[in-house]
Amino acid sequence: MDGNQGADLLVITGTMGAGKSTVMAEASDLLERERIEHAAIDVDFLGLAYVESTPTNHDAMYANLECVCKNYARLGVRRFLLVRSVETREELERCRHAASAGTVVACRLTAGMPTLRQRIIRRETGILQSEYLARVETLNAILDVACLEDFAVVNESRPVTEVAREMLIRAGWLAG
Repeated sequence: MDGNQGADLLVITGTMGAGKSTVMAEASDLLERERIEHAAIDVDFLGLAYVESTPTNHDAMYANLECVCKNYARLGVRRFLLVRSVETREELERCRHAASAGTVVACRLTAGMPTLRQRIIRRETGILQSEYLARVETLNAILDVACLEDFAVVNESRPVTEVAREMLIRAGWLAG
């Protein structure tokens, strides 16, 4: 991507169980139906690794994200949907940098704590389930304090298509 014109970046954030990946996938489908070129990327998946020499994989994850975004940019993609629980302005900036974004919009997905816990129990059936359940309230509080989102969308008790459409409209990616 040339540095003169940035891409459009929509970061979908929220705590575990908020439905970020599900809403991203549906938003991608909606954009495809409208023939709006974009790339949809779950940032956490780019850092799934165990590297003994580093306490976290954040540096590798963001380097991977930058490579993926550059590959899509070479194909002409100018819009990026990213899923990541962004806890700090620094993380948001790393997403912006990786996507060479000129415009960044952050949407926080929300749901009630019982719904979040239920989703985690249903989805996370492995050895880390109890850790994820313990972290959901803490992460929600961190996101409340950070207040990095431009807007929030409730993702509870309604169809995922409706949630994704609302998010894209509010982000200015679809007409209302």
